[in-house]
Amino acid sequence: MFSEQELAFLRTQPLARLATVAVTGQPDADAVGFAFENRRFYIGGYFLERTRKYKHIAAGQRKVSLLIDELRSLDPLEPRSIKLHGAADIVQLAEGFRGPGAYIVITPKVSWSSGIEGPAFQDGKPVVKKITWEE
Repeated sequence: MFSEQELAFLRTQPLARLATVAVTGQPDADAVGFAFENRRFYIGGYFLERTRKYKHIAAGQRKVSLLIDELRSLDPLEPRSIKLHGAADIVQLAEGFRGPGAYIVITPKVSWSSGIEGPAFQDGKPVVKKITWEE
C-alpha cells in the first residue's frame, strides 16, 4: 500500500518509535529497529522477551502505534514521516533481520505520511496522506 517513495524512505531509516499500552492503560514508547516486508513491520531486539513492549503485547494489548520520521532541515522546516496504527503479534521466526528468535509483527490498519511525496506544508497547512489498509 506504500508508494515507491514511501518504501524508499522506509529503507533509509534505521529507527522507529513504537508505542504500546500496558494493561493499566499507561502508554509507553520505545525507539526500535525495524524491517518492513510483505506489508508488515518486524521489530526484533536483544532480549526482546524481557522488554515492556513485548510484555504488553503478550498480555493481549495488541493495539500499537509506530512512527518513522526524520527532520531533513530546520530552515526551511522539512520533516518527513510515516505514522501508523495497527495490531501487533508475537511470532517466532527461524530467519529474520536480527536472526532467529522472537519478533513483534505489526499489521498496519491505517497510516499517514507527510513530506515524502511532496512538501510537508503547503500554504501554511500540513499536507498529510492517509491510507486505510485492507485486511
